[in-house]
Amino acid sequence: MQHSLSYADFTIKRSFKVPVSGLYEMFADQKTKERWFKGPGSSESKHTMDFRVGGSEFNSGKFHDGITHVFKAVYYDIVPNNRIVYCYEMYLNKNRISVSLATLEFSPDGEGSKLVLHESGAFLDGYDTPQVREQGTKGLLDAIEKILNN
Repeated sequence: MQHSLSYADFTIKRSFKVPVSGLYEMFADQKTKERWFKGPGSSESKHTMDFRVGGSEFNSGKFHDGITHVFKAVYYDIVPNNRIVYCYEMYLNKNRISVSLATLEFSPDGEGSKLVLHESGAFLDGYDTPQVREQGTKGLLDAIEKILNN
């Protein structure tokens, strides 16, 4: 196998029609996060979350293609209703496909709230691309928006 490594950063800014506390809860509460933090058509899923500085999160699911997708994260900084900083790894089956640093910043935006999500990633061996990751992240934010608007 030919090994490769690529780096990328992206920032997504999004406004929501809920107070900061409601948006923050979408990331901080396990039951709430389970409503949107999953892939389409996932089965055999498992999700654990210890939301505290030094805590970890694990999420896995098998998709229609038979491949198991795995997310493993460690929380490094949490300021309630203000910011979350974590590092995470993504796997396809047993292949590590990326390692990323993600920051989420929450702020008031009129009667709603604003999220600034920044990610710096190392993408390994061509399994994933920054463009696919950014698109997937936007899809997850779309899922949050859909839940908050219902």
